[in-house]
Amino acid sequence: MHQKIALLAARHALHASGQEFKTFFEHGTLAVELYKPDGTDKQTPHDRDEVYLIASGHGTFVLEGDSTTIQTGDFLFVPAGAAHRFVEFSADFSTWVLFYGPSGGESGTPINHLS
Repeated sequence: MHQKIALLAARHALHASGQEFKTFFEHGTLAVELYKPDGTDKQTPHDRDEVYLIASGHGTFVLEGDSTTIQTGDFLFVPAGAAHRFVEFSADFSTWVLFYGPSGGESGTPINHLS
C-alpha cells in the first residue's frame, strides 16, 4: 500500500480550510503539512525537528539570524527549538513541512553531504 498526497489537491484542501497550514499525513512521529503563509510568516520555534521542502515560489529563509535564498525544490532542516521564518516570499510560495522525532529533537549533528 502506498500513500500519495498530490500537491494540487493539497493546495485546494488548504485553501478550503481557510488556514495557513493543514496536516495531510501522520505516521508514528512523522506529521506532514502544507504551509502557505499569508503575507507574513508568524511561526515560533517548534518542539520537534522539522524539514521544509519548498513546493512553489521563492523567498528568503532566516534560521537563527542566518539568511539564505530559497526556491521551489529546496530542502531546509530546522532543529527543534530554533528560531526561523520565511521572509520576502513570493505570492505563490508554499512548502511541505515534515515534523518528526521526539520533543526536543533528535541528538546528533546534522551532516550536509554537499558541503
